[in-house]
Amino acid sequence: MEYDVVRAPRLTESASAVFAVLAQAGTATRPQLASLARLSKPTVSSAVAELEGVHLAAHSGTSSGATGRSAAVYRLGPAAGAVLAVDLGPALTRVRGCALDGTLLAEATGPREDAADVVREALSALPADAPLRTIVVAVGDVTAPQKMRPATAKAGPVFDAVAVALPPGVPVHLENNVNCAALAELHEGAARGRHTFGYLRIGVGIGLGIVVGGQVLAGANGAAGELARLPYPWDDGLEPRHEALEEYIGSRSLLRRAGAAWPESDGARPRTAEQLFALAQRGSDAARAVVDRHAVDVGRLAAAVTAVLDPGLLVLGGSTGSFPQLLPGVRAELERLSWPTEVVSSQVGDLGTVVGAARLAVARGVQTVTEAARKKD
Repeated sequence: MEYDVVRAPRLTESASAVFAVLAQAGTATRPQLASLARLSKPTVSSAVAELEGVHLAAHSGTSSGATGRSAAVYRLGPAAGAVLAVDLGPALTRVRGCALDGTLLAEATGPREDAADVVREALSALPADAPLRTIVVAVGDVTAPQKMRPATAKAGPVFDAVAVALPPGVPVHLENNVNCAALAELHEGAARGRHTFGYLRIGVGIGLGIVVGGQVLAGANGAAGELARLPYPWDDGLEPRHEALEEYIGSRSLLRRAGAAWPESDGARPRTAEQLFALAQRGSDAARAVVDRHAVDVGRLAAAVTAVLDPGLLVLGGSTGSFPQLLPGVRAELERLSWPTEVVSSQVGDLGTVVGAARLAVARGVQTVTEAARKKD
């Protein structure tokens, strides 16, 4: 399926404002739009008529109020378009297509090596008449966030494998995968109602999403939260190595340590983090010892994060960090080394990155339409 790049029509400022609030609300009456946009009712009526004229808004029924009078209800029109979010994870590629009001239109999941096919599957499920407004691609190490032309060095090979499936001419943005997951926790997960917190991802790699005042902190170079760059180890006679901390705490090393300590009497050693945690849950002393030690290590990293940020809340996520069995040990070590900080497990799980990327894509998609407001009312 091929897409033409459809530019948003030029809108008046009031129509742009009404479109933005309608996208956020999903559906609304003209009085509701007037209240949300802080515009007069006559101005909103004119704006709605303008949006309907270019198919950016559409009538979707009526609503009866307390007085018994009915009011027309509006939603986004077919010309509003859609966006695409792509999570290029270490093992799986997850893709979501959404309307500009956040409605899920398509999703697909497949192995990382089949990323291009996964993207094509999701694109083919989008409505044929919906112009694609923007694409957000979540990757592991993003510095100096910008439109993806060309790819940064570390994300390049992965992105290049997917780029062949992306429609040409549609704006593509790289975003940090941990920051995307932090946004998902903020709006739909364990950090709802909390405007300042840290999302600590522990999996194959490690990373930190920092949310302050409800906004993700990117840093001067887009590298805030890159915990893998922390100097490690700190010890006499040992030289810190590049990304050595990630190598030590990451799930691959965790499984190597489990294998090295695994007694023959316990049978086959765990090959995945899921197997390791399941064995610990069933009472395996060897598995429990490895998991307990991992909790201490994560707790020490959490203490370092707390010392710098004082986030008040840490959400543990990632392929190993999200296991609730880690919580007691992490909390105990953090309490021993730092001041009281709430620690909870992720509520969005493996979908966090693509959910957060979709939220960013929707925001950018709405922006592509509202930025078309160039005429004065």
